[in-house]
Amino acid sequence: MNPPPPVHIQLSSPGFPPATTITPTPDGTHRKVAIAVDLSEESAFAVRWAVQNYLRPGDTVILLHVRPTSVLYGADWGSVDPNDAVSSSESQQKLEDDFDAFTTTKAADLAQPLVEAQFPFKIHIVKDHDMKERLCLEVERLRLSVVIMGSRGFGAAKRASKVGRLGSVTDYCVHHCVCPVVVVRYPDDSDGLGPGGEPDNPVELHPVPEEDQEDFNEGSSDDNDDAHEIK
Repeated sequence: MNPPPPVHIQLSSPGFPPATTITPTPDGTHRKVAIAVDLSEESAFAVRWAVQNYLRPGDTVILLHVRPTSVLYGADWGSVDPNDAVSSSESQQKLEDDFDAFTTTKAADLAQPLVEAQFPFKIHIVKDHDMKERLCLEVERLRLSVVIMGSRGFGAAKRASKVGRLGSVTDYCVHHCVCPVVVVRYPDDSDGLGPGGEPDNPVELHPVPEEDQEDFNEGSSDDNDDAHEIK
């Protein structure tokens, strides 16, 4: 039995791309494929979908996650007793450490389909208070070929009248990422699901245009024609 692929956890983003070794495909090309995850079931479904329908031998796969700068970010605690400052700081640090551990464990759980399919991968975790802008920044910095993400896991409300609505982060990435974005629709309760949580009826997959590596860092247009939603 082959050992599972190594897992690389990066909690902070350096100012330059990490060196990577990319295995060419038989036709001499390769892709750097990121799956953006937010630790939700929608993200887990996107990982499974990518393994079953999109990834191919030779791909470099990156699970990309942006976690909040602070687990207490945006909270309003009112006035604080100076005598409690030290204990509060220690408590917050413990919360941060616990949340880091939880994030790492959860991301590793999401990667299990990649492990089982023996796709080499890395888990890339960065911290930022603005998820959507940081995702687009990392997409450009890492020179990705394509990003796969769920349609509703990133900030979308589940409304009966707007079943196909994109989450705010997904919508932003569709319009601002410098590479193609594949949007995977999470099955609704009304969709027939077979064993393993997949739709009973096969879905029609639309090919994503591929670009040469030297084009990865070119500027994007607000009307990104390379975004596709898989329904």
